[in-house]
Amino acid sequence: MTTYGYFLSCEEFPPAALLEQARMAEQAGFEALAISDHYHPWNDEQGNSPFVWTMIGALSQVTSLPVTTLVTCPTVRLHPAVTAQAAATSGVVTGGRFRLGLGTGEALNEHILGGPWPEARVRIEMLEEAIGVMRRLFTGEQVSHRGTHYTVQNARLYTLPEEQLPIYISGFGPQAAALAGRIGDGFVTMAPDVELVERFRKSGGADKPVIGGTKVCWSTDAARARSTAHRLWATEQLPGELAQLLPTPAHFAQASQLVTEEMVGSSVVCGDDVAEHAAALREYTAAGFDEVYVAQIGPDQRGFFDFYRSQVLPQLAD
Repeated sequence: MTTYGYFLSCEEFPPAALLEQARMAEQAGFEALAISDHYHPWNDEQGNSPFVWTMIGALSQVTSLPVTTLVTCPTVRLHPAVTAQAAATSGVVTGGRFRLGLGTGEALNEHILGGPWPEARVRIEMLEEAIGVMRRLFTGEQVSHRGTHYTVQNARLYTLPEEQLPIYISGFGPQAAALAGRIGDGFVTMAPDVELVERFRKSGGADKPVIGGTKVCWSTDAARARSTAHRLWATEQLPGELAQLLPTPAHFAQASQLVTEEMVGSSVVCGDDVAEHAAALREYTAAGFDEVYVAQIGPDQRGFFDFYRSQVLPQLAD
């Protein structure tokens, strides 16, 4: 049975709003939470970007739902040894309800320290080495490592969760899907792509979870919802590797001028048609996903949660 969760967008909301959304999500019947990890928002219209590890600590105090990062990049902005400590502590403060989603990241967040932004092949290589370092640290043993990309000297994590910390690996292409199957505990990909899921399953992920997510814009006025979705999240319609390569919110705003409101409306569920909302989530179930996270675009969070509690989630349960 598919688990339906709520996606907390750090790019769009300040900390207090995210905590309130977490409370409302649990009250509405969502079964899990996911949260983004960014240094910058995608554009200035979104206007936020709180530190994800602070947010996870706060979430542990306001909700009993499991929390997954979708996703953290442990390769450039934060060294994998530091990310491992943050993740291990998150596992402890949530009482074992934390799962670590990892990916190769975007220049938007990772270039801030001034180093080069590697090509995709190298980023995948860096991610695999980083995961190896982190898994060794999660054993609680002292670790020294001198690899192609990372050095660790006499590092040991003293605060560790009782249970093994699951690592989910994000990917949007066959190479990343294969890596997730081979070394991950689960696979994260945003589109309901059957071929990618099959690649993950055949690469060692046969009995491991597949996690995905989508955004919607609930409103009783569909036209207003499309306008809101376009203003805040036109960036999601940019093609190819632009999302991984553009370095600043200003560059994303420039590129988003090529994205029309109609383009956003054709790919994002906007309005209050129950059947459309349910069908968008069922696409993931049909593609073999085990967990699906949905995010509400814009300020009308209370209306969204009431709508999903009373109409959408009961239909999905049926």
